[in-house]
This record gives sequence, C-alpha cells and structure tokens, in this order.
Amino acid sequence: MVFREVSVIEIREVLRSWLAGAGLRTVAAQAGVDRKTARRYVEAAVAAGLARDGGLGQLSDELVGQVAEAVRPVRPGGHGQPWEHLEDCREEIRAWVKQGLTVVKIGVLLERQGVAVPYRTLHRFCAERCGYGRSAATTVRVADGEPGMECQLDFGYLGLIADPVSGRQRKVHALIFTACYSRHMFVWLSFTQTLAAFTAGCEAAWAFFGGVFKVLVPDNASAIVADADAVNPRFTAGWLDYAQARGFVTDAARVRSPKDKPKVERAVQYVRGNFLRRGALHGAVRCAGPGRSVVPGRRRDADPRHHRRAARRGVRRA
Repeated sequence: MVFREVSVIEIREVLRSWLAGAGLRTVAAQAGVDRKTARRYVEAAVAAGLARDGGLGQLSDELVGQVAEAVRPVRPGGHGQPWEHLEDCREEIRAWVKQGLTVVKIGVLLERQGVAVPYRTLHRFCAERCGYGRSAATTVRVADGEPGMECQLDFGYLGLIADPVSGRQRKVHALIFTACYSRHMFVWLSFTQTLAAFTAGCEAAWAFFGGVFKVLVPDNASAIVADADAVNPRFTAGWLDYAQARGFVTDAARVRSPKDKPKVERAVQYVRGNFLRRGALHGAVRCAGPGRSVVPGRRRDADPRHHRRAARRGVRRA
C-alpha cells in the first residue's frame, strides 16, 4: 500500500475534532487527511485509552506518540518497505529503463520475480533512482468522439515465428485495431501487408467489435494509399471498393506523423513488448497462427475503458 506521512499536528487535530463530537468525514476535512486515515488514528487512540467524553486534557504527547507508533509504519530513510524491495533490484530496474520499457512493464517483470509494489511507488523509484522520465514536449489532448465513431489501425512488426505450412521461420506482423473511445484493442497476425491481409483483418475486427466504425485512421500502407498527401491522399481502388461496401470513411494519417494516430501507436508498443518472445507467443493471448485473431486477456494493464452505450450508439452492423 502507499503511505503519506502524517505529522503530529495533523494527528492531534484529528483527535481534537473527534473529541469535539464531529463525525469522521468532518474530522478528515478539518484535518486535511483522508477519511480512512482519520478512522485509523481514532481507532488507535481509542485502543490506547482515549474516551470521547473525557475532554481535551487526554491529548498528551504520550498518547499522540502511542497513536503514531501504532498506526504509522517504521520507515527508515523516509521510505516504506516496498521502496526497500526496489532498492535491492535497482541495477536490474535501471537496465530495463535504459531498454525503454514502461513502468507498467517493469512492474510486470518484477511481479514475475515475486516483487509486488504499488505503481506510484515504482514510478517514483524509476524517476528518482533510475533516470526514468518523459520529454518536455507539449501534449495536446484530442477529443475521443462518440462510441463507435473512430478506430485507428496500424501494422507493427513483431518478429519471427514458425510458418505452420512451410515450417520455416518467417516475419510476422500484427494488424492492430484500437477503438478511440474505449481503447479496446484487437490484433490480427499476418505474414504479409497486402490488401487481402487488411480486409481479412478488418472483417475479423468487425466481428470482434460487433459492428463497423464510421471512420478508420490507418497509416500510408501501399495497400491502402496509392498516393500519399497531407490533405487529399489517393486511395487504392481495392480499398475504396471495400470501404464503400462496409460504409466507413478512411482518414489516413500523414506520412511519418505517428501523432495522427497516437492510440494505436501506443498499442503497437504494448503488443510488441508482451505478445511475442523468442519466436513464440507469450502472455495472455489466444492464437492459432497468422491469419487468426490475437485477443488480449483481461489484465489490469490492458483493460479498456468500458462504455455501455457503444452497443447502442454510433456502431453499424457489418
């Protein structure tokens, strides 16, 4: 759990307000602490002999010290036990940071070694001890739109995997779909990036999502975009025919502009870092080889945002 250091003055204020007859919610607001924190200190004080009708004279330094000792954990150096566990793994965490792994991924790797710590503690440790940090570039937030409105897709290279037909190692790519509103993700494996691979992946995605999105935001793959342009790209005849048959609009991202489809770009990193290791699928996935779907398991670091209206608004059946 994550601890916030509470001063002796705050402890005394919690107990003083409680003795005055205020409820825990009011006590917490007056002392500037969380309601659960106020409850823990009151319970510890009662166990130490504090009586609500005994008056303010009971709030001696000895009583406040007993309460603090009973509730507050021993924190040598100003940090709790989770931080001490991370200190033992500092060099390994520093190496992971240099490799470009995210804090979430580092937490997953630590859990596999039996070291489970809160995310905020791990993030602070990576920033303070291991040089983790983001660039100072300005981020402009873009509205997600209505449910079923926009879906971003991109091909990402995963690595080498055995071809079940030829038996040899081949490069495998993941066609990733990310719904902008819910962040729900769908992955389709393929050995090629042809128009047939795109359409097959889209058909599987529509079956997975339960309908067709109104707007698709792909990159400038040659199977989709015949002539790239920042304003008026020219799409291939095959892709236009498929878009007309399914009733969606294509809004291709600009060339070398990953920020035009940031949600799927982040998903590419997640899929590449979690689903393929040493030529074999890794993680909570279901897959029967390229040309089949890869559906992420319900893990806390991959959970989408849920919206009950998605099935009713903005989604058209294929």
